[in-house]
Amino acid sequence: MKTIVAHIGPDLDAITSIWLVKTFLPGWEEASLAFVPAGKSLENKDPDSDPNILHVDTAFGKFDHHQTDADTCAALLIYQEVKREHGADPALERLCAVVNEIDHFREVFFPNPTADFWNMGLVSQIDGWRLLYADNPIQIVELGMKALDGIYKLFQNKVWAEKDIKEKGQEFTTKWGKGLGLETINDEAVHLAQKMGYVIVVRKDPKKGYLRIKSLPKEEIDLTNLYDTLKKDEPEATWFLHASRHMVLNGSSKNPDMRPSKRPLLEIIEAIEKI
Repeated sequence: MKTIVAHIGPDLDAITSIWLVKTFLPGWEEASLAFVPAGKSLENKDPDSDPNILHVDTAFGKFDHHQTDADTCAALLIYQEVKREHGADPALERLCAVVNEIDHFREVFFPNPTADFWNMGLVSQIDGWRLLYADNPIQIVELGMKALDGIYKLFQNKVWAEKDIKEKGQEFTTKWGKGLGLETINDEAVHLAQKMGYVIVVRKDPKKGYLRIKSLPKEEIDLTNLYDTLKKDEPEATWFLHASRHMVLNGSSKNPDMRPSKRPLLEIIEAIEKI
C-alpha cells in the first residue's frame, strides 16, 4: 500500500501536492494519507528511503522545499516530475505557479489584497477548514482536492480561451468601445475577453449554433435595441434579453429548448456595429 505523507494542518501547497500525486502520478491514485509534525518524516525515517512512501511539503526530502531559500514549493517540485512523465501542461504549470506565490506569502502584493472577494477563494476556504476541522486533516485534503479539480478545469479553459481569442477573435468597433466576436464552444472566452477590456463580446457555438452576446456591466450600455433588431430580423430563433440589458442570449445550457440563430457571426457583428 502506497502512502503520501504531509504535515499536520495541511495548507494550499501540501493539499495541491497530494492532489498532484494522486491525480497525475501513476500508481498513487489510491494511496493512503499520513500526517506528521511539520518538518518531520513518518517514523523519523529517511523521507526518500521507501519507494512506497512519498513525503510532500515536509521532511526535507525530494518533494520538500524548506531546506533551501529557493523560490519554489512542493507543488512546483512535483509538477516537474509530472512534466517529465507526461510532458508540459500549461494549465497545470500556471496553477502551481499561483500556489508558489501564495506559499511565499506574496498574496499580500496581489491587486486590492484586503478586498472581500479574496475571502471567497480557496486559500481562505482552507484557512476556514483548518479551524473547523482541525482534528481531521483528511477531510481538509478531500475538500481541497475537489476544489482543485474545478480550478484545474477552469485553468484549462482559460488557456484554451486565450488561444481562441488570439487565433479566432474578430475585433469590431461599437459606440461604447471595442468589441470581439468569435466562434468557440468555450464560454470562458467571453469572460476572459471582458476582463481583457472588450466592452461587448459575441460567442457563437459552432456546434449548436447558439449565440451569446454580453457587454460590460456599465450603466451607459443598453442592448435593448440590439435585441429588438435581432428578434425582428429572425423571429423563428429564440431571443432573450437579460433584465440587466447587458446580455442577449440565443440558446443556453440552462434552457435547451431555445432555437438557435442561423445567422453567421459576421452578420451579428454588423448588427451590433449599427446600433
